[in-house]
Amino acid sequence: MEQTRNFSIIAHIDHGKSTLADRFLELTGTIEKRKMREQVLDSMELERERGITIKMQPVAMHWRRQEKEYRLNLIDTPGHIDFSYEVSRALSAVEGAILLVDATQGVQAQTLTTLSAAQELGLTIIPAVSKIDSPLARVREVKEELGKLLDIDPQDVYGCSGRTGEGVEKLLEAVIEKIPPPRAAQSATTQGLIFDFQYSDHQGVIVYLRLFGGSIRKGSKLQFAASERTFTALEVGVFSPAPKPIEALDAGSIGYIVTGIKESGFARVGDTVRSFPPKAPALPGYAEPKPVVWASLYPESQDDFPKLRSALGRLRLSDAAFSFEEESSGMLGRGFRCGFLGMLHLEIIAERLRREFSLALVITTPTITYEVETKDGKHHSIFSPSLFPEYGDIVKVWEPYVEARIVVPSERLGSVTQVLFEHEGVVEVTEIFSEGRMIVHAAMPLRELMRNFFDKIKTVSSGYASVSYEMRDLKEADVARLDVLVAEELIPAFSRIVAKHRAYEEAQSAVEKLYTILPRQQFATKIQGAALGRILSSRTLPALRKDVTGYLYGGDYTRKMKLWEKQKRGKKKLKERGRVNIPEEVFMKMVKGE
Repeated sequence: MEQTRNFSIIAHIDHGKSTLADRFLELTGTIEKRKMREQVLDSMELERERGITIKMQPVAMHWRRQEKEYRLNLIDTPGHIDFSYEVSRALSAVEGAILLVDATQGVQAQTLTTLSAAQELGLTIIPAVSKIDSPLARVREVKEELGKLLDIDPQDVYGCSGRTGEGVEKLLEAVIEKIPPPRAAQSATTQGLIFDFQYSDHQGVIVYLRLFGGSIRKGSKLQFAASERTFTALEVGVFSPAPKPIEALDAGSIGYIVTGIKESGFARVGDTVRSFPPKAPALPGYAEPKPVVWASLYPESQDDFPKLRSALGRLRLSDAAFSFEEESSGMLGRGFRCGFLGMLHLEIIAERLRREFSLALVITTPTITYEVETKDGKHHSIFSPSLFPEYGDIVKVWEPYVEARIVVPSERLGSVTQVLFEHEGVVEVTEIFSEGRMIVHAAMPLRELMRNFFDKIKTVSSGYASVSYEMRDLKEADVARLDVLVAEELIPAFSRIVAKHRAYEEAQSAVEKLYTILPRQQFATKIQGAALGRILSSRTLPALRKDVTGYLYGGDYTRKMKLWEKQKRGKKKLKERGRVNIPEEVFMKMVKGE
């Protein structure tokens, strides 16, 4: 184990993490130059297209230095806040991390969050500035930022360029010199931490793990600690970067195990793989991923419903962080209520369903979970606006809060503070981060993050501010359900949860929007927005009118009056008996927020 180094790369989105990993693979000869391509460790088409890492990808590299051959195990991690739990598990599997910061952008809010997690785990941090070859690079200023952040001399911060390869060899040498080898196992008992997994049609679930003790070879009888499901290792191996079977994984290794399990829910990130019968406790730090954002997915054609069910089941085999259950809507038919880690997670799942399974989807407005106490003394967890109790039945409502951390240029501080105020944010601390940059700590409701908060912060800061957040406890909420009624009939799919002080504004907006896109009916149609136990906004869509007297060419005026009265009686009957048929395209525009 003395020649083994396990490390990760911490970086914000688009700070050059995957490109640096490419240079490491090239320098160590893990991949031949003729087979080299950009973003080797980003295997999904979506990752390569967007330039972000979604699924973690480990790789084992061998590098000969000073007549010693070192085994370097790198875990490439996601940079987005939605995957912070997966990042924390990956960091638990290594002894050190390269803190990579873009020389053109400086330290970002999400980098601070991940760095804090790495420091709490006691990892060795190697600071580095990337993209030093860029004409826009601010190498000296960014090195000073990192020096202040880590309380070190800026001269000790490494500089590199993933594009040209400058400084990459020195950085890899620093990994060998500064990151300690894996600690000797406390016992010979098998214990491995799962930091990721994937699903194969032929091999079932394949878990990625760091082995802390014992050894695992083909045929070993093993158990998942959380689910207590037992299985036999059908194959063990390492990544170089393609899966490569080996005889056995020993303590300190990072590799994979083919389980043969073809059911979802048994493999979970953060769980412990141990020998069976179990002789060791589970490793600490495991947590059930909790959905933060909820949205309903419906196929545009109900003929695709079985296909959508099958696709969601397939995706859950490789991503246990999202959940789904069947539901039905009078307007859209049958679909699924799904829980996600955040807005990016929702976007990725929806995009994968479209690309990998060729599904056309309708996605409802995302919501969060509220805790509600009703007058009968019962407590309810509500994740769908249509299930929210009536205004008069509610005693108290609680909602999740977050602590937002915003890194912003000093001259944009006023604009960012104004956006926070508009989104019910309370600024708790403002501190100077570096010359010309501030950090703002604010508490705010999670629902306000979903109201275009990130886009507004980027807009008012001209793209220079960055946001990260951490979940806090529940707080009492001042919210209500806003309903939309068409011809005095409640349309459940248009319901949403809004802040009480914005209920009138939201009701007006919803009614005006529906008024402009709903086709006129044979009778006058009333569109209403209701909240707080009363109607807050109302518009009447005029009826379609037919000139019933057009064929008359003369005679007494009472002939026309009789025909108009007959038409009026007919429209009154239609209004009493008929109901408005909302076309699918209108429904989609309201639900999607177009």
